[in-house]
Amino acid sequence: MNDLQAFLAVARELSFTKAAASLGVTPSALSHTIKSLEERLGVRLLARTTRNVSPTEAGERLMHSIGPLFEQIATEIEMLGELRDKPAGSIRLTCSDDAVEMIIRPKIAEFLTAYPDINLEIGIDYGFTNIVSDRFDAGIRLGESISKDMIAVRLSPDWRLSVVGSPDYFKKHPAPVIPQDLTHHSCINIRHSFAGGRYAWEFEKDNHKLNIRVNGQLTFNSIMHVLNGTLDGIGLGYVPEFLVKPFLRDGSLKEVLVDWSPYFEGFHLYYPNRRQASPAFAAFVETFRYRK
Repeated sequence: MNDLQAFLAVARELSFTKAAASLGVTPSALSHTIKSLEERLGVRLLARTTRNVSPTEAGERLMHSIGPLFEQIATEIEMLGELRDKPAGSIRLTCSDDAVEMIIRPKIAEFLTAYPDINLEIGIDYGFTNIVSDRFDAGIRLGESISKDMIAVRLSPDWRLSVVGSPDYFKKHPAPVIPQDLTHHSCINIRHSFAGGRYAWEFEKDNHKLNIRVNGQLTFNSIMHVLNGTLDGIGLGYVPEFLVKPFLRDGSLKEVLVDWSPYFEGFHLYYPNRRQASPAFAAFVETFRYRK
C-alpha cells in the first residue's frame, strides 16, 4: 500500500524530487521504492529521462484505477472525525487574493479558534484551476464561471468593479467620461494566468455592453498589486468595489465611469458533486456561506 501511494505521488507530481518532498523521503529512496514495485508487478510504471518522468500506459491505467480508491479511503478516515468532539482534518482551497480579502480574512481567526483541529491551506491562483486533478477540496470563483457539474455555494453578494485613480494621477490627466476614453490613459493591466491574455475591462450601460483593452506599462497577475499601483499614482485600475471603498472614503482614490460598471455574480465555493463532505469541510461551508 505504501509503495502504491509512493507511485501515485510521483505520477501526479511528474517529479521524483517533488513527490519525495511531499512524502518526507529522499528522491533516491523513492526511486528505489518505485523500482522494487515495478519488479514485483513485472511491468514498467514510469518512463524516466534525465529531465522528465511520466507514467507509461500501464502507469496511467494504474493511476486512474487506484487513485480514486485511495482518495475514498482518505475521505472515510477523515469522516471518522464525526466521532470526535470537534471536526478535524485538512482543507485545501484555491482562490484569488481578492476573494481571500472579502470572504476568508474577516472570519478566518474566529473559524480557526472555533476549530483548533482543522488545518486550512489556501493557494492563490487567478487561473481556472482544476480542483480535481490538482487535489484541492474546493475553490472560490465567480458564480458565472463555475462548471455545471460542480456544487456551488454562494459566499458573497454580487459586486462590481470600480475604475479608480489617485488624486495625483487626475492632476495630470483628465477623468475619462466614457469607457473609450481609457485608451488614452495609462492603465494597470491584470493577466489572470500566464498562458492567457490580459483582461479586457468590461462595461455595460443601458443594455449596451463593451470590452475595452487598455494600455499601460504595468501588468500584474494579482488584483491587490493592481490596487497598490493605483494608489501609487502609476495609472488607473479596475478593482473590486469592496477593496476600494476605504480609499474612496479617505480621498486616496477617486472613482470614474461609475454608471458604466456592471455587477458580477458574487463569489461561490465550488467542489465536485461526488465529494462526500467531511465534518471539517461541512464546518467550513457553514461558517463562510453567504447570509443576507
